[in-house]
Amino acid sequence: IKVFTGYRAQHNDAVGPTKGGVRFHPNVSEKEVKALSIWMSLKAGIVDLPYGGGKGGIVCDPREMSFRELEGVSRGYVRAISQIVGPTKDIPAPDVFTNSQIMAWMMDEYSRIDEFNNPGFITGKPLVLGGSHGRETATAKGVTICIEEAAKKKGINVEGARVVVQGFGNAGSFLAKFMHDRGAKVIGISDAYGGLHDPDGLDIDYLLDRRDSFGTVTNLFKNTITNEELLELDCEILVPAAIENQITEDNAYNIKATIVVEAANGPTTLDATRILSERGILL
Repeated sequence: IKVFTGYRAQHNDAVGPTKGGVRFHPNVSEKEVKALSIWMSLKAGIVDLPYGGGKGGIVCDPREMSFRELEGVSRGYVRAISQIVGPTKDIPAPDVFTNSQIMAWMMDEYSRIDEFNNPGFITGKPLVLGGSHGRETATAKGVTICIEEAAKKKGINVEGARVVVQGFGNAGSFLAKFMHDRGAKVIGISDAYGGLHDPDGLDIDYLLDRRDSFGTVTNLFKNTITNEELLELDCEILVPAAIENQITEDNAYNIKATIVVEAANGPTTLDATRILSERGILL
């Protein structure tokens, strides 16, 4: 028997229920989910959505867990937080290393406790359970629009531009596909285990066909680079789409991109933001 630690943070429910993802990751902490819930409040407020910020997580490594263990942890988490969540209180969603299957288990467990089929409890669930069309690609589409506008500001043609994407999960993988389809040259991608680099451009369709449900694909290749090396590749567009605090004062001077577009939550520290600005890199 193993006991897992989980968290749920709620920030500012003045305008409506709190809303935010649930991540499964070894580095989840109380401090992290609190900070991320504040970010969710800011994101909802900027676009005038009637939600506050929420975020949750479980300290675990889903890549080392069986299907049955993942289901047990997902259901146990919902049982633990069932009294403080719900369509009018706090609405969970997928995040790092969680997906529509995990949302389905969570919805089923909440509905069992509530004694009522309640699809409004959670977002990011499968379409057959009331999920939304386009949900999987929505983040990547939004980032793609930001890239196109930033490229215009810097006088860069997206077609032919060299793109590096850190993270090959939901946001990163679809973004790499969108960039590839627009004629960009995706020269680097990474997952939790490392990165792949090809100066002539990676075969994104091939990688998408072979990645697992956690966005892992580099374990299939012998010649890999580190995530640190990936961030410092020479490119026009760098997209951190993994976890927070990836570009810091320690590596900001080594970033060679012309544009950095954040797809993850807080991937660039405040000190790094200042350094990138001083160097003329658009963030």
